[in-house]
Amino acid sequence: MNKAFVKASDEDDESPETPAGPASGGPIYMTRRGWQTLKAELDLLLRDERPKLVETVAWAAGNGDRSENGDYIYGKKRLREIDRRIRFLIKRLENATVVDSADQQNLDQVFFGATVVITDDDGETETTYQIVGVDEASASEGRISWISPLAKALIKAREGDVVRFVSPSGPREIEILEIRYEH
Repeated sequence: MNKAFVKASDEDDESPETPAGPASGGPIYMTRRGWQTLKAELDLLLRDERPKLVETVAWAAGNGDRSENGDYIYGKKRLREIDRRIRFLIKRLENATVVDSADQQNLDQVFFGATVVITDDDGETETTYQIVGVDEASASEGRISWISPLAKALIKAREGDVVRFVSPSGPREIEILEIRYEH
């Protein structure tokens, strides 16, 4: 039998720790805006894109030889991609835990959903980040995943705290200037 399906020994039971999140089957936290964005994408796929594509594939299938019919072959491939994305979104939305920042009790500490203004150790450059779910993270828009090294370092910190973390470019030290929760 293939080793991929057999547990070699009890010692293999200790696997390296992986961050909680989508890949590990851990919690799926989202802001309300993130949940609404995924829901809107699901609705668009179900209401508009998929029906139009099914119509195109049906038309292409009626044109005869399917083995050399580019519209049919591409349409079927795109339909599989859309169906895969629909299944993903449905599962994601069903299993998501929506964290509403309006319910946050400790407004002086950084938690999921917080918007944090930080400065590097040079004190000159201010940067604003919001801690969000994995699906809504976009560094270029200032939204970082709650499982990122920076977000993990910021969690539970307060204004004025200096936190240290290891970034891809090496160890860094940042100061928290402001914490706010948008309601």
